[in-house]
Amino acid sequence: MFDVRVGLGAVLDIDAVDRLLPSDGPVRLWVTGVRLVANRPSRDEWIWVEGIRLSPSGRRGPQAQILVRASKLPPEGRVHGASPSA
Repeated sequence: MFDVRVGLGAVLDIDAVDRLLPSDGPVRLWVTGVRLVANRPSRDEWIWVEGIRLSPSGRRGPQAQILVRASKLPPEGRVHGASPSA
């Protein structure tokens, strides 16, 4: 089991190689929800990270749900600061 402590409100930079079906490249996401995908083998655990996509300038974009390999997320996320700009 992975120790994933991604807090709500964290801002994560998720590389394309760390996502399932990374057709649109890396993503910066303001996290609003996290849930484990329990029906996978323990060596291949995935989590759904839900939130608001952010542009490089921090501007809010659309809501997103991204399936990320749990082992690729740092234990406390790569937090970039407080809430993003409107």
